[in-house]
Amino acid sequence: MRFNRMLLSATLVVVALVIQVTVLARLQLPGAVPDLMLLVVLALAFVYGHVGGALIGFFAGLLADLAPPADHAAGRYALVLCVIGYLAGLARPENGQIRSALGPMAVVVGAAVGSTLLYAGVGALVGDTAARHVGLVSLLFTAAVYDLLLAPFTVPFIMWLARRADNDPLSEPQSGGGGGDVAAGWLATGTGLRIGSQRGGLRVKAARNRAARAGRIKGVKRL
Repeated sequence: MRFNRMLLSATLVVVALVIQVTVLARLQLPGAVPDLMLLVVLALAFVYGHVGGALIGFFAGLLADLAPPADHAAGRYALVLCVIGYLAGLARPENGQIRSALGPMAVVVGAAVGSTLLYAGVGALVGDTAARHVGLVSLLFTAAVYDLLLAPFTVPFIMWLARRADNDPLSEPQSGGGGGDVAAGWLATGTGLRIGSQRGGLRVKAARNRAARAGRIKGVKRL
């Protein structure tokens, strides 16, 4: 992963963890706690793909495992978010542009339910039976509802930030048409001339030169 991606991902994960621990966890909502960390991983996986989603999910989950008040085995939530980030990255469109909100919302619901089931399943393997006392059905329903209500306010904004960081001209070398467009913009701004008109004039001159050369070649053949 590039440096700008790692910096943005780390910043978003830390901010999401602080908000989730200090604000969302203290709302005392019935059932599950709104999982802002999960939504951050999903949004970044939609932009960066399955590899980036798995890496971000693993480190985000590991940070959540180690951050106080941690009441479960370290690595448990890291495994859950790593799997969820990988699967969400597989649902990323080829062009990176999502045309409808139905797809991402379905992924959010599936991730909320899947992460709760996977977290409870890993807990059962290590002897943590807290989900049985709370009620797994209640956890699944409330997790899906809370994350679905929170997603429209977070996922599109995080995806926009990720795409903006990827399109930063200072983070990538200018090549091909992009460099030409940037140079044209600077020239147009600095001189007040319209580059489109200049290009049109150059095209006309080039066409005239080709026509003149063709005429000379035909004349030589006639001789």
